[in-house]
Amino acid sequence: MARWEVSRTTGTVDRRTAVLGAVALLLTLGVVAGGLLAGGVALDEDIYAVAVSPDSPYHEPVAQSTPLEPVPVGAPGADVYVDDRDPSDREASVSVADTPKGEAALAAFRSAVERHNGRLLAAEANQSAAFPVGVTLSYVERASERVGASDGAVGAGAAGDAGGGAGGSGDADTGAGGGDAAGGGGSGDGALGVPDFGGAAGPLFGGQPTGSPAEIAPPFPFSSLVLAFAFLVPMNFVIQAYGSTILNERINRRGELLLVAPLSKTDIVAGKTLPYAGVALAATAVIAAGVSVASGGGGGPLSVAAVFPIALVFLAATFVGAMFARSFKELTFVTVTVSVALTTYAFVPAIFATVTPVALISPLTLVVRDLQGEAVSIGEYLFSTGPFYLVAGTLFALGIGVYREEDMFTQRAVPLKFLDALAVRLHRPSDVALLAALSLPFVFVAELLALALLFALPQGAAIVGLLVVVAVVEEFAKGVAVFAGFHGSRFEADLPTALKLGALSGAGFFVAEKATGVVQIVGLGSLPLGEAAFATSGVGADIGVLGGLALLALPLVLHVVTAAVAAVGATRGIRSWLLTLAVAMAIHFAYDLTVVSALG
Repeated sequence: MARWEVSRTTGTVDRRTAVLGAVALLLTLGVVAGGLLAGGVALDEDIYAVAVSPDSPYHEPVAQSTPLEPVPVGAPGADVYVDDRDPSDREASVSVADTPKGEAALAAFRSAVERHNGRLLAAEANQSAAFPVGVTLSYVERASERVGASDGAVGAGAAGDAGGGAGGSGDADTGAGGGDAAGGGGSGDGALGVPDFGGAAGPLFGGQPTGSPAEIAPPFPFSSLVLAFAFLVPMNFVIQAYGSTILNERINRRGELLLVAPLSKTDIVAGKTLPYAGVALAATAVIAAGVSVASGGGGGPLSVAAVFPIALVFLAATFVGAMFARSFKELTFVTVTVSVALTTYAFVPAIFATVTPVALISPLTLVVRDLQGEAVSIGEYLFSTGPFYLVAGTLFALGIGVYREEDMFTQRAVPLKFLDALAVRLHRPSDVALLAALSLPFVFVAELLALALLFALPQGAAIVGLLVVVAVVEEFAKGVAVFAGFHGSRFEADLPTALKLGALSGAGFFVAEKATGVVQIVGLGSLPLGEAAFATSGVGADIGVLGGLALLALPLVLHVVTAAVAAVGATRGIRSWLLTLAVAMAIHFAYDLTVVSALG
């Protein structure tokens, strides 16, 4: 099946199209890699105009600064004016336009001059005189009680995490003389080394842990993230071709011969998917090899293993979209939506790669760590990629459910096909519990994404917002399979059946929810938002045996009751189901808010 798919696809693509596609891909990757190796992406290039004479010593730092653009002294509309009548004394009067942009331009001008002076000092032969003070930082893990204090402070003893000129307590030593950094770093356990990449790879990995006090910068891996983003670029090309081949089988009943072939639906879909998964894996390996050369060691097998589950989710979501779409126009919308949504999920949390365990919800965080030479445990890998593998498998199973004549060759609305994909899996009441359990990866992904997006808000507002998301997502996940069963006439639409299905759905979801205990492996439960998201299910609560049993039983009762409430409405149509579903969400939110408040 895979060989047939390759021969059929390559036979429909002419040589000119293939060459243009390859050139476009190479240009995209070349622009990304070239921009990074040249010093990163400049979004603020030439946004401030500085009127300065070419003979002035201040002209060079302005010309070398990315956000500053030197203009002639008499040019109108400049943001900063440098009046340098006597360049020999290296002094000048600076005036600024009376606008917010002028104030920002002055700050950028001051920073440019400081950097220029730093470069001049670095070129001095006597480095001991140029830099009499040196600093070396060694980052250590903070205890959980030091994170997220309600008053905005980092907690007792946190001031000693970064020593140096601020009078730290030894985690970072400061010395004088000779220009060398004193000490060998912190002596505490669990030190997190921040590598100092030099040469061409230096700009790729933000932050600088050694040097003079003015040069110390936090390890924010902006360029590493952009480089990691390059791993996602080929996915967009792959899913376009993959989605087209799936939809082609549905145009003019071209795929009917496949349905009558002596092959199972799983074999057909697996065979058609295998070549595209192989292309995605090969492209990831090539990019990893290029990154390894550029960074001098980063971008190894860990990067490939971290990106591959993202590729599987790209393919699985595109497969479901192609099975639901009614035209190539709808398919284009689906592929763009899939690309934007998955890229956002993978990219945004990774911004916090050096800040918080929240970043581990994205496999790109593993790529960033690999680029920075940091070790990754098996638990962290499973935590980042496990939901992606589960989501990919569930999506493929969902799409295979409608890989049949009555759904492939009809123009049914997308929501109806979604309900059909669920209903086709319901043969007995216990299947409702299975579908509810299988929805957990989607619930987990949605809640983790909400956790990452709400992380920057004030703690109180973030926790309330997160509890709302938890209630909405979990109740919809538990109720949609029950509604699909009644909508597809799989079960009798009466009260006893509704209560039974609701109880099974709630129990199945509860059993699967215990898998969220994996959050303890990566320390996510130590954060206030992590506690709000996962402590309500009894994870990580230290309140004794009886309290633990209560927290184990109460979520079960909650899930059963709320699922049963929504199931009763599902027997009477979509409007009644949505109304009772809203009631179930309100009950769920009130319960979670009470538990979180009681646990402090």
